[in-house]
Amino acid sequence: MFTKKDIAEYYDTTQNHYERWWNLNKNLSLHYGIWDKGTKSFSKALANTNRVLLKHASISAKDKVLDAGCGVGGAAFFINAEKGAKVLGISLSEKQINLANKLVKEKNINDQVSFELMDFTKTTFLDESFDVVWACESVCHASNKNEFIKEAYRLLKKGGRLVVADFFLSNESQSDKNAWIRKWGETWSVTNFISIGVFENKCKNNGFKTIQAFNYTKQIHKSAKRMYYASLIGALFSITYNFFHPKVSRFAKTHYKSGYFQYKALKAGLWKYGVVLAIK
Repeated sequence: MFTKKDIAEYYDTTQNHYERWWNLNKNLSLHYGIWDKGTKSFSKALANTNRVLLKHASISAKDKVLDAGCGVGGAAFFINAEKGAKVLGISLSEKQINLANKLVKEKNINDQVSFELMDFTKTTFLDESFDVVWACESVCHASNKNEFIKEAYRLLKKGGRLVVADFFLSNESQSDKNAWIRKWGETWSVTNFISIGVFENKCKNNGFKTIQAFNYTKQIHKSAKRMYYASLIGALFSITYNFFHPKVSRFAKTHYKSGYFQYKALKAGLWKYGVVLAIK
């Protein structure tokens, strides 16, 4: 099982990969892009993902938002720019938080957006501190998803919204003879994936009243394919680099394989990309 320290190590040691393949310094996004008929570029697809979550969560200027697993702050900046809501982002990665806070100063929005190093399953915030808990491709890292959902419920005001975009198993009892899911998770410091149905039930069992799930698998297919091609292109470079740098970090050493595994699993129908909205 991957620990919180492992997850932080993954993001700290692979950030340069996202800078290269995801144009992180420009896009400020580590997530998959959602493509629709009018999407002309990968940058637009990445913004679409934020836009989809923004719409489902019905965020307005009066809301206070917690970005749980905020990366380098892209979603928080997007939410604030689009709706004027105040956003607080948290992450296990000190490297991500340092960069995000540097950008806050550059944008001069210290009174609107902030970031802290914190575990989203055990935060230090008071009960009912937020109107929205936003989690884009971060809950997959929680080995116990129930801990995250329970904490999100505690943090939300009555009528508050939890919005999650993530990777979900197509079926809890499915056969994966090539172990694509397990191999993918090992390259990303993900201990386990669960189905969207199980996630919905956990939300219900923790007190959420209204729960809706939306399937965006077709819309992220192009992003998954992009990752696959990146893994093939980067394989030779990575293998060569690893040979001459045997002390390279464990996640950086195998990170290129993640694009291959996730795409093979997707083509085999083993996972779906879904958005879940749960209202307290």
